[in-house]
Amino acid sequence: MLSKEEIKNIFKKEDLKILKSLGQNFLIDEKVLKKIIICSDLNSDDVVFEIGPGLGILTKELSEKCRKVVSIEKDVKISQMLKNKFENVEVINNDILQINIRELVQKYSENGKFKLVSNIPYYITSPIIKLFLENDVLPKIIVLLTQKEVAERICAKPGKLSMIALGVQTYGEPKIIDFVKNTSFYPCPKVDSAILKIIDIKRDFSKEYYKNLFRIMKIGFSAKRKKLVNNLSSGLQLDKKQSEEILSYAEIDLKARAQELGLDDWKKLSEIIQRK
Repeated sequence: MLSKEEIKNIFKKEDLKILKSLGQNFLIDEKVLKKIIICSDLNSDDVVFEIGPGLGILTKELSEKCRKVVSIEKDVKISQMLKNKFENVEVINNDILQINIRELVQKYSENGKFKLVSNIPYYITSPIIKLFLENDVLPKIIVLLTQKEVAERICAKPGKLSMIALGVQTYGEPKIIDFVKNTSFYPCPKVDSAILKIIDIKRDFSKEYYKNLFRIMKIGFSAKRKKLVNNLSSGLQLDKKQSEEILSYAEIDLKARAQELGLDDWKKLSEIIQRK
């Protein structure tokens, strides 16, 4: 584990700059690092994808426990510094959101299985999760060090649900392993973090099913302060009576708001709307 001073010295020696635009905050807390490794359930056959390896603090630990680590780093200088540093690590200098995940998995994983374990740039948390959960190939598990508030939103229960929570919970089971103080990083971010783990990742239905499900969810959340019945009427171009009938069929309270519904409620609602 590198200290704050060691990180400063590396940046000075390699003529590097900490780029706030890339959300670069480097982990300096060994206890947090160990928790990430433990909860990732790693074994010697695993292929692990890592986004934003930075100075390779997490990368080193992953490489010692896995068969292959594929690290995607957007910073050109940092990616050059990391190349050939670890024997079983492939460093790819690219933007993760511009990469074809399916092709990457086919190239580095013979059986198509992989895990995603990363201390990710917080500003692209939602796009990263969406990219890996909605892809043709799904990770076995996802372990991310991300912003505390975002992790809490993802793990929310009915009554406080949002689109990001439903988007994750549709495909897997998220849980917070532990909270992490902002002092565990250098530079020190303004917010605290959390170790987020998503397990039981699967896709049971067709792409069309999920497309319809998320369309209804988006309509339901289109105006958060309004009742669900009004959002359905507006989004589906129905009169209020028709929307009330749909909610009654789905056994949903006519006074309910979108955030109060659970995932099963949304599935039932979407199925009824498709039938009608």
